[in-house]
Parts: sequence; C-alpha cells; structure tokens
Amino acid sequence: MLCPVAVQAQRMQINFGPNSPLRKLQIAEMAISNLYVDSVNEQKLVEDGIRGMLEKLDPHSSYSSAKEAKALSESLNGSFEGIGVQFNIQADTLLVIQPVSKGPSEKVGIMAGDRIVSVNDTAIAGVKMPQEEIMKRLRGPKGTHVKLGIVRRGIAGTLFFDVVRDKIPVKTLDAYYMIEPHVGYIRIGSFGATTYDEFMAAVKTLKGQGMKDLILDLEENGGGYLNAAVDIANEFLKKNDLIVYTIGRRVPREEYRAKGNGQFLDGKVIVLVNEFTASAAEIVTGAIQDQDRGKVVGRRSFGKGLVQRPIPFADGSMMRLTIAHYYTPSGRCIQKPYKKGDLKDYEMELDDRYKHGELYSADSIHFADSLKFYTLRKHRTVYGGGGIMPDYFVPLDTTLYTRLHRQLMAKGIVIKHNLKYVDDNRKELKRRYQLFSDFLQHYTVPQTLIDSILADGKKQKIEPKDNKELQQTLPYLKTQLKALVARDLWDMNEYFQIINEKNKIISKALQIISKEQ
Repeated sequence: MLCPVAVQAQRMQINFGPNSPLRKLQIAEMAISNLYVDSVNEQKLVEDGIRGMLEKLDPHSSYSSAKEAKALSESLNGSFEGIGVQFNIQADTLLVIQPVSKGPSEKVGIMAGDRIVSVNDTAIAGVKMPQEEIMKRLRGPKGTHVKLGIVRRGIAGTLFFDVVRDKIPVKTLDAYYMIEPHVGYIRIGSFGATTYDEFMAAVKTLKGQGMKDLILDLEENGGGYLNAAVDIANEFLKKNDLIVYTIGRRVPREEYRAKGNGQFLDGKVIVLVNEFTASAAEIVTGAIQDQDRGKVVGRRSFGKGLVQRPIPFADGSMMRLTIAHYYTPSGRCIQKPYKKGDLKDYEMELDDRYKHGELYSADSIHFADSLKFYTLRKHRTVYGGGGIMPDYFVPLDTTLYTRLHRQLMAKGIVIKHNLKYVDDNRKELKRRYQLFSDFLQHYTVPQTLIDSILADGKKQKIEPKDNKELQQTLPYLKTQLKALVARDLWDMNEYFQIINEKNKIISKALQIISKEQ
C-alpha cells in the first residue's frame, strides 16, 4: 500500500532520475547521516531541510511535526478528547473556571472554583509542572478513566473524582445575542468544521428573538476552512452569485458560487473587520462587499489570500504548501504583497501600517488607480492590493488602551486579580446576581479590586506616569474587569455583551443600520 506522499508523487509525475534535484537532496541526506563526524538526528535533519525549503517560498507554506499537526487538526475539526473544563493556572494550581456543559467533569460533580491538584495520584499543583505536561495528563482517548484530586473551598481535605474522558466540542462562535431590538450580533472566532452548524443555530435563535438585521463580527478572526467560509457566505447571497475563486500556476481556476438556498437573503448585513481579520474571514467579507449584499466596517483586513494544500506524511507530520491565490468576486487578490523568503518584512507589515498612520486615519491610505475595482451590482469603487478595505473606516482608539493598561495586561496582573476576586466571591456573586440582566444593570467593579491591581503593578514598577494616564485607564479597565467577571460566572456570550459597549466599530455599525431604516 502506498503512503499518501507516494500517491501524491505519482500524480505529480516527480522526476526521481539520477540527475534530478530530488536525487541530489537524497544523496546529501544519506552522506550526512552516514559520514558526518558527529552523530545526527536523521529525523530532525530531514525536518530542518523541509523547513529550509519552505522558508524560501511564501510566508504561509509551512511544515508541522506530528504533534503540531494533531493540535492544529483539533482546533479546526471542532473537538478533542479530554475531561471538559475551562481552566486557568493560578499560583501554580489549575483552577477550574467552568466545566463544559454536559461534559465528563460536570457529570461527576466538578464545579467552577475547584482546584485540580493531582491526576492519577501524581501531584500537578505546587510542583512547577509545565502547562503542556498538565494538558498531556488530562487529555486522553475517549472512554479512558482519569482520577482527579480536587481541593474545594469550604471542604476539608482532597476530594477524588473518577472522570471518563469524552469528546469535547471546541466552539468557533465566540458570542451571539440581540444587540438592539431587531438587530442580532454574531461573532465568529475562526472557521472550523463545526462553524456553519454553530452559525445556523445562532441565526435560528436570534430570528426567534426578532432579528431582522445582522452584525457579523469577524474582528481578530484568523480564518480556517474554506468550505466553512463558503457555506456561511452562501446564507447571504442569491443563486449563482460568485463567492470566491482561486487560480494557481498548476491548478485551473475554480469558482465557488451561492446555491440560493440561504436563510438570510433579506435584511441588512454589516461585517466588522480589523487588521487581524484574515483568510477565510476575508473570503466572507469580500463576497458580501463585492456582491453589494452588505457593508464592511472597521480597518483594512490582514491580507492572507493564499490557498494551502495539506500534504500529509506517514509519521503524522504535515506540510502545507501554497498552490493558488484567492480572489474576491470583483477580481481583487486578497493576498497582500510579499517577497519570497523575506518573512521578517512580511511579519513587520502590520507594524508598518501602525507607523504610517493607516490604523488611525483613512487619509493616510492611498491606492493606485490600478488597484481600483467595482462591486458587481452597484458598481461602487473598492480597492485591491491586499486585504479588504472597509466601506466605513473606524480608527484604532488610542485613548482606550493606555501604556499603563497594556503593561498591566502583559504582566498578567489584571487576569490574576480577576481570578482571585471571582474565586473569593463566587458564591456571593452567584447569590446576588442570579440573572445576567441583573448583573449587567447593577454590578459595579469594587474599588478594592482596582486598588489591588494598581498595588501589584506598583510592586512590579508599573505605574501611571501621571494622574491623566490613570484616569484615562480606569474606564476601560473597569469595563474589562466586569466582562471578565461575567465570563467566569456565565460564558463568553456575556463577556462580549459587556466588552462590546466600548467597541467603536460596533457603535459605527449600529449607526449605519439605524440610518438606513
């Protein structure tokens, strides 16, 4: 039986003759492994050779070890096998934020606020065990048993639970809720195997709550599966509308078109993007913009429009090789310019946008006439050159993220004190705020929590340069803390309902919808 690589080689008619470059590479590897003065790791030698070749190509062709490929597959395929808890490491101890609903840990009675101190009688708390090692012990094949030692506030001694590992779903939708009467909000974090089903369930729920118009938030969405993006774009577009097409040197043009059976063919659509919106998220955005189905609000997206084909190896490792470019319906290439082999400049491109003022002012963005394209129905001007330029530009709010706030976050001080606060007050908070609506309306971040964060910052020499910076920092810090408390008491839905109150891109989207009523 041929391995996948051998099958690919036959299809691609690769030259294995004595004068081929491939033969030369093979001889070099054989010579090094057999004749080199010191011993070498032959597996690593080959992996380094593959990485070296790919580094000279585009920025997104890559090699993944078997372990890396498995982790990537789990994040996109929508599940992994384990005990089913959201957790954080606090003071060298694994603190359970929330057990996954109906997951294996919840079924046996593990609760939010529990501390997992041992796995199969091996201590994991207070021993400086790396997080990767802890994860390795908690995860395992579906159906296998794991014995967890739990310390619970108010209960003396250690409790022990026998958990049967199971498949744990990985959500790709961050949040969905009614942001205003008749206006729904859906935030997609990435495009994986389960994204379309999650999206449709959210649409059904929101329509049941009276949604007529939709804000689709793709900020920070780094992409994922093409098919998931195509399926979601299909929900908004008319039959035979072009969604995206691909062209490569050795692959013919391939088009993806709408089937006309979408569930959201009417109603206003606003898509939100920023400089971290990439790949599959740009496909959805470009299709909706070019087909004049909705408006795009935010800042120019990242510009990742390269089609990767996964090439698996027999040992479980994988190479992802770029074989084509993505184009929006109007003919814009999504991929931003790059020089082959120059990864450093490519990685610094977002910094260049920052330095050139693009993130702060639409006036600093200039396009050549050659980059002009036109939408397919209303013939509005849109621009190519990499990424999707929004119809309505919203500058980065420099007043929101002060230097003080960035440093407090970078040192983990905000998260650490939030976790401790929720852990110490969980029962009282749950008793007082049984409904999120009550929490949203009445909860105020206590000054003691703010003081503890600032005091810890001072110990680590992180202080406001003056009272103005402090006063500028406090409003968003309080909003963020309230959102984090809500996340730990409920889930990400509630987190985004609070944090979005400070999002000016969302505010702009709501203005546009109200004006077009």
